[in-house]
Amino acid sequence: MTLTRRLALAAALALPLGAAPAFAQTQITIQHPLPLNSHYGAGASAFKESLEAATGGRYRVNIQRNDNEREMIESVQIGTLDCTITSTGPVGNFVPEVRNFDVPFLFRDTAHARGVLDSEIGQGVLQRFNPRGLAGVIWLENGFRHLTNSRREVNAPADVRGLKVRTMENQVHMRAFQTLGALPTPMAFSELVPALQQGTVDGQENPIPVIVANNLNQVQRFLTLTGHVYSPALLICNPAMMGRLSAADRTAFMAAARAAQKANRDRVSADEASGVEELRRRGMNVVTGVDATAFQAALAPAFAEYERSLDGALLRRVRDWRPN
Repeated sequence: MTLTRRLALAAALALPLGAAPAFAQTQITIQHPLPLNSHYGAGASAFKESLEAATGGRYRVNIQRNDNEREMIESVQIGTLDCTITSTGPVGNFVPEVRNFDVPFLFRDTAHARGVLDSEIGQGVLQRFNPRGLAGVIWLENGFRHLTNSRREVNAPADVRGLKVRTMENQVHMRAFQTLGALPTPMAFSELVPALQQGTVDGQENPIPVIVANNLNQVQRFLTLTGHVYSPALLICNPAMMGRLSAADRTAFMAAARAAQKANRDRVSADEASGVEELRRRGMNVVTGVDATAFQAALAPAFAEYERSLDGALLRRVRDWRPN
């Protein structure tokens, strides 16, 4: 026996009795732009719990916060980040077909929106992600977006005129606010609170869960329940990472994604049920009973443009969708 082999044998015998090599552990990092105690946090936590349990700990999910949604999507695309939970706001800049779901007053209610996204319509749009270097895994939710501002009550479309409103980097949303006479100012969510504090913008628009989770009542006085846009969210992952999953692990991964979807949507429903009263309790002036028909009439020029610039046939399929 050579000296090298004798040394290797001695090292092996020196291991404690019962010691065994540690199993390989793979880490998956998910970033999202909201606090842990939020509807995105609920989805990410459910994904982590499900995947780690199903794989016996071979996969470890690391959850991080990143307020820059566009940056997260770019990182997933180039492979420096595994997954992100993000609103569709900036996603249309990467997968243009997603912009169709950002059209104002497209969805009748939450059941309509969830039904469409989970149907062949929504699944067909997810198939458009791979050619763009992204994997659209599953639809999640932000909820219906509402308008807040620090200047005045908004009771009718005319009251929006002249307001500087932060929007996402989303041409569909920006066009709608331009049509209403507002001054849309696109910026990353990470810049929003400083911009509101400094008066760079007068207001913003987000679902109730986002307004509550980020304490936007501290920098905004007026809330109007416009419900002008249903805001989907997505779990988006890197295709190469997904491709490395075994068949069994991919099954566990998709089960975790469905767990994330349920936890996320359940939290949105709960937050919307209690959030308006919570914001009133925090001192916000809340305008309810908004005349949606008046806002839709004011947006008629934008709707005509959407029919030309987006997929008019798809928009009609969405509007006409009914559950089986």
